[in-house]
Amino acid sequence: MTDAYIYDALRTPRGKGRKDGSLHEVTSVRLSALTLNAIKERNNLEGHAVEDVIWGNVTQVMEQGGCLARSAVLASDLDERIPGLAINRFCASGMEAVNLAANQVKGGAGDAYIAGGVEMMGRVAMGSDGAAIAVDPSLAMETYFVPQGISADIIATEYGFTRDQADALAMESQRRAAKAWEEKRFEKSVITVKDQNGLPILSHDEYMRPGTDMQTLGSLNPAFQMMGEQMPGFDKVAMLKYPHLERINHIHHAGNSSGIVDGAAALLIGNKEFGEKHGLTPRARIKATAKIGTDPTIMLTGPVPVTEKILADNGMSIGDIDLFEVNEAFASVVLRFQQAFDVDPDLVNVNGGSIAMGHPLGATGAIIIGTLLDELERQDKQTGLATLCIASGMGAATIIERV
Repeated sequence: MTDAYIYDALRTPRGKGRKDGSLHEVTSVRLSALTLNAIKERNNLEGHAVEDVIWGNVTQVMEQGGCLARSAVLASDLDERIPGLAINRFCASGMEAVNLAANQVKGGAGDAYIAGGVEMMGRVAMGSDGAAIAVDPSLAMETYFVPQGISADIIATEYGFTRDQADALAMESQRRAAKAWEEKRFEKSVITVKDQNGLPILSHDEYMRPGTDMQTLGSLNPAFQMMGEQMPGFDKVAMLKYPHLERINHIHHAGNSSGIVDGAAALLIGNKEFGEKHGLTPRARIKATAKIGTDPTIMLTGPVPVTEKILADNGMSIGDIDLFEVNEAFASVVLRFQQAFDVDPDLVNVNGGSIAMGHPLGATGAIIIGTLLDELERQDKQTGLATLCIASGMGAATIIERV
């Protein structure tokens, strides 16, 4: 089977996902097109240079509907002969786009792909596309559906994580993200978003709160306690599924959960011949990919079983991994990963994560793969694993190796 290599990885800054966010004026199609153009320009791609653009986006309605991937290609400077595929695996959509592209290359279905994703959460609200598991009573009752915030609190309750532990992780995420920006660790990967006149709109992740401390976080009220304890009473639904729990410990709030932001990211994936043809040097090999389904009520534990699966499938152990990116959807997700594998926290999310910088749903999976690659290069380490939890109970993972 042919090897699939990462030749380039870039992203936009993450803007606050609300009306006063810097990227609010930019549509999903335009931000995607700007990202595709950056890949094209940085790698001198001319003509029908790639087989396809595989693009993740979660809320596929309004401007993000109608095969956004193809719209983005047509809005970009890419050749119109390049098609586009829009995919949705919730929070792992950007990662799944990369994994699908890599596996297409490995299988011989084309020499190269651009893969990534976008989410403009300030323009197209999360959940505005509806979801059968949430709105169809027969499915919701059968699966013991609860919102993700309740699921995060179930993890905390089940595995014994405290509010102080979650807040400490959140504070560290903010500290690491601020340090990464101060030391210009994102410099080669983050592109500046410009308006139609070429004037800069945003060049820096604007969601961060670098002055966050434990006192600030401690003043925030639990975000999901009311929906859990009052009507419709999701805590009671959870305890029907997990009767050994006497109560749900609500530890999550806006400060230790991922931020709502706008953003996009893209990777250039290709085989060896593609690189030789275009004079490009591969930065890493995509060694393995994996996905798995998990319990849909606790929902967000997927990074643990999918990591077990990807390691077992490739004859590896957790000690073979030098660095980890575990999406910070909620603090308890990362705490559970570290607990399950007894991983040194200093090796996980070295440059902060979605708690500090935000989680643009369809783009995050591609963002964390690029961040992982940059950090492997910075530390001169070899092997990294990126993983995400996924709505409805799934997990996805990617292992990359520097070349």
